[in-house]
Amino acid sequence: MQGPKPLVLCGPSGAGKSTLQKRLMAELKESFGFSVSHTTRQPREGELAGVAYHFVTQEQMQQAIGKGEFIEHATFAGNTYGTSIEAVRNVTEKGLICILDIDVQGVKSIKQTGIQCNYIFVMPPTVEVLEQRLKGRGSETPESLKKRLDRASEDMEYGKGEGNFDILIVNDDLDTAYAGFLAFLKERYPTLK
Repeated sequence: MQGPKPLVLCGPSGAGKSTLQKRLMAELKESFGFSVSHTTRQPREGELAGVAYHFVTQEQMQQAIGKGEFIEHATFAGNTYGTSIEAVRNVTEKGLICILDIDVQGVKSIKQTGIQCNYIFVMPPTVEVLEQRLKGRGSETPESLKKRLDRASEDMEYGKGEGNFDILIVNDDLDTAYAGFLAFLKERYPTLK
């Protein structure tokens, strides 16, 4: 694949990946791009095909997966999502760093492809802090909160595993976490200003 290595961001919901990513994009947006993922779910109101997602049928998705066209894919709630090699290539060939915000299952899939990436795992200081952040959103039922926390615990164990990620960022203080995030990026991507 031509261009800079893709950047993989992983971590449990509520760890602060999106916050770090938004801050990065506000500061250095001309250096980064996002791949447009594929999904078998139906478009939501206001979502444009080719912008929000490439909307495809389950049959189309399975055929593409069978042909090895995806660097990662996963199924949630009966819908399949995935990142195609072509979508990442479209970003990197423009000389942009492609940001992939994916889960642990996706990380494991990418590592099996041989595509070289820079891997960052973002986590909260404790599961208790994560629980407070998720409760603070006001969008979780007791059941969904328990599922998220159980999955977060599993993801954090993988995130701390030796060799699974290039850097582990504990998001206890946003400014400190962002400073570590930016320092890592400037080390890995020397063209960043």
